[in-house]
Amino acid sequence: MGWRTSRAGTRRGSGPRTPPGPLLRCLATAAAALCLTAVLPAGTAGAAGPADGYAFAAGARRVDAADGTAAAARLTAGATYRSSLERDRTAYYGIDLDGAADAYVSVTAVPRSGGEVVAVDGVRVSLRDADGGSCSLDTATFGAARSPRPVTAWARREITPGATRCQEPGRYYLTVERARPQDSPAGTWDLELTAVSEPGLRRTAATTAPGTWDSATPAPLTGDPVPRRAGAGFAGAVPLSQGVWRAEARPGQTLYYEVPLDWGRQLHATAELGGSDGRSGYATAALSLALHNPVRGQVDSAATGYTGRRATVGIGPVPPVDHDNRYAVTTEQRATRFAGSYYLVVHLAEQLAERFGDGPFEVVLRVQVSGRARTGPAYAGEPVPRGVFEATDDALRAAAPEAAGGGGADGDPAMRVVAVAGIGAGSVLLAGLGVWTVVARRRGA
Repeated sequence: MGWRTSRAGTRRGSGPRTPPGPLLRCLATAAAALCLTAVLPAGTAGAAGPADGYAFAAGARRVDAADGTAAAARLTAGATYRSSLERDRTAYYGIDLDGAADAYVSVTAVPRSGGEVVAVDGVRVSLRDADGGSCSLDTATFGAARSPRPVTAWARREITPGATRCQEPGRYYLTVERARPQDSPAGTWDLELTAVSEPGLRRTAATTAPGTWDSATPAPLTGDPVPRRAGAGFAGAVPLSQGVWRAEARPGQTLYYEVPLDWGRQLHATAELGGSDGRSGYATAALSLALHNPVRGQVDSAATGYTGRRATVGIGPVPPVDHDNRYAVTTEQRATRFAGSYYLVVHLAEQLAERFGDGPFEVVLRVQVSGRARTGPAYAGEPVPRGVFEATDDALRAAAPEAAGGGGADGDPAMRVVAVAGIGAGSVLLAGLGVWTVVARRRGA
């Protein structure tokens, strides 16, 4: 299945020569320009987060939603797609599956900001076989804050011993609709869809979930938060490891981070919303925090209200990552079935601005990773896309605290840019002055 100074001197027998001022001014200007060009657009860590709105994956393929199975556009594993969803429409997409691999499709619905939404509205996603039999159904809603934001649901086809439905190879159909169309805003929603294939195992494995696991909440991490800008979508999520991290966000904004988790590891995270400047009031579910797995399926979520004082919301500890978690009863354990990048998604409700202003507000994330990493399952093939179920060395290095800050040009991204730009600009200046010196000497001769 198809699914990164020199200075001018005087020559003997000649009088002092005046350096060509325009050339030096040009070189100095060029050096300054190089520094400014390198620094200004990048932004410094800890500054305001990404602009409002969802950042779709670069290069995502455009597909039209069909009104039925006959004209359904085909999705393939390893690809990301963009589409749209009308209020009173059920969108159909096709996907060809074999009889050996599990398949997962995620749908992120992005409503326009500023529109009225209800708590139970959102997106509903289902996967059905060619006969209309249901393989899975999932719904993601906006929640009590009634704040327009990206919401993500997932569909799955699982090869299960003894099961009779959705086990055969062939064409399957993904349907996407609004959870509450009668109360949903009239505008079109944008969609981002991804498809992933997970191969079976080389030998027969257990069909029962792991036993007990440590669900005790660990003592909170202390220390000064490290500035870390956020991504504005799954594809641009910024890597995090264990530590205390700080960002800024405005009402209506959603922040995306990824945490690499290897097999046997488990995650606990909290998000804190800083206090306002003397303002008071109450905003329902003003701060929300969600955790999504490597195929973007939701593992857990929580939200808290805000009165102008520091507020905290937490999720986890989630179960240790284990292939056999797929046989568990609880949703959060079933969703921690594979290693890879897990996504922390933070949202500040739009209504926060009505009582407490436009911000930006400080958000502090405390991320804790525990458990001993171990060898993963013996897959009979490669997942699609390749490496999706791995906590790669590159991902772990990118998530490390030293990759975010720590002072000096080696730690702070902004300082690294300044250093590189300074070196580059200095090199240009030195080279230019060298040329001028040669020219001046030849003229003197």
